[in-house]
Amino acid sequence: MPGERRVFDKEFKLMSVELSNSRTDLGALAKELDIPPAMLYRWLREFSAKQNGSFPCNGKVILSDKEQ
Repeated sequence: MPGERRVFDKEFKLMSVELSNSRTDLGALAKELDIPPAMLYRWLREFSAKQNGSFPCNGKVILSDKEQ
């Protein structure tokens, strides 16, 4: 049986994205943060696409006026 799903708060995700800006080996960074590399890459994509609207609480996506 797989382990329980871990939940990361917005601050951790933003810190991870900021750290990735100063690193070249994102796989090593993901290992240091104890997260899968794919998760870090997903957070980077989401942050670059939505900036302030990224990482909403409880998974509720915040849409801009244009997206609504």
